[in-house]
Amino acid sequence: EVGEPFKEEKAVAKYLRFNCPTKSTNMMGHRVDYFIASKAVDCLLDSKWAKAKKGEEALFTTRESVVDYCNRLLKKQFFHRALKVMKMKPDKDIKKEKEKGKAESGKEEEKKSKKESGKDEKTKKEKEKKKDGEKEECKKDETPGTPKKKETKRKFKLKPHEDQIFLDGNEVYVWIYDPVHFKTFAMGLVLVIAVIAATLFPLWPAEMRVGVYYLSVGAGCFVASILLLAVARCILFLIIWLITGGRHHFWFLPNLTADVGFIDSFRPLYTHEYKGPKADSKKEEKSESKKQQKCDSEEKSDSEKKEEDDGKTEATRNSGTDGSGGERHSDTDSDRREDDRSQHSSGNGNDFEMITKEELEQQTDEEDCEEEEEEDTESRPSHEKS
Repeated sequence: EVGEPFKEEKAVAKYLRFNCPTKSTNMMGHRVDYFIASKAVDCLLDSKWAKAKKGEEALFTTRESVVDYCNRLLKKQFFHRALKVMKMKPDKDIKKEKEKGKAESGKEEEKKSKKESGKDEKTKKEKEKKKDGEKEECKKDETPGTPKKKETKRKFKLKPHEDQIFLDGNEVYVWIYDPVHFKTFAMGLVLVIAVIAATLFPLWPAEMRVGVYYLSVGAGCFVASILLLAVARCILFLIIWLITGGRHHFWFLPNLTADVGFIDSFRPLYTHEYKGPKADSKKEEKSESKKQQKCDSEEKSDSEKKEEDDGKTEATRNSGTDGSGGERHSDTDSDRREDDRSQHSSGNGNDFEMITKEELEQQTDEEDCEEEEEEDTESRPSHEKS
């Protein structure tokens, strides 16, 4: 036998009812509120009962302690366990979808057979290109910046579960305990008192009745003055607009009828706009100035690019001159001879010539003779000086 709930249990259940996130759905033809077990455990672990007081231990220290306490609440019928049952589509809709799928598949097969008979290698290549393009588009769609398609949520119903146990997880529990919130209770109490006071108005003292009369007259005058102001500001706008030929737009209390707070509806006091030829010329000047700024920025970017190109060409020229100077100093007699040979070959019109062994021996003999003559010339002045 289950006894009546204690005050502490009622307080915990009330806290859980108004602080744990709940959702509503249909169950056995009735609208009910349900919650998930794991969220209820998290909610109670963040409550005041999870903090130790002076001289007392905390009621909830671990998730297991919360589960045990919730089992007590379930036995005392604050809520009960339910089972999710997904709504199945009717047989007619399923048959229609199957028939549509078969018809579409048959049409696609016929199209494929016709295309394969009349297609050549070029069409196959085009198919491959299209597939590559589709893959790239799919990759682009999968990027984190692109918005994803909305997923259709499957509808479900709730049914009472056979095993009435509280488990920490994604289990669903339906609320039976439905206390009245303090705000709704206070609002209802105020409305009841106001109705009773209005019905007992003839029994009020004379001074109170006179005071209420003047308050009602003042409220009526205030509402009437606001309505008159709204009409007067429209008339003033029309007069100024007609006199100035539509150039001046003057609004007194522009936010009077706007969807704002009571104080903001009286500020600013007025607004004025001039819509004439000067205003158009100013707009044109602003647009022209923006265009000039864009052109200047583009010219600057072009000039910077030209300067960079000039700097690169100068650097290449300097490197070329340095290299040529070094080569001039490093030129030898053998290089000159090779140049002469290349000129000789280019004069004949052929880049390469076939040389026989005899010609090679003659050339080597000539080079040896020239070297001996140079050595003799160098040795002669030294003997003369001696």
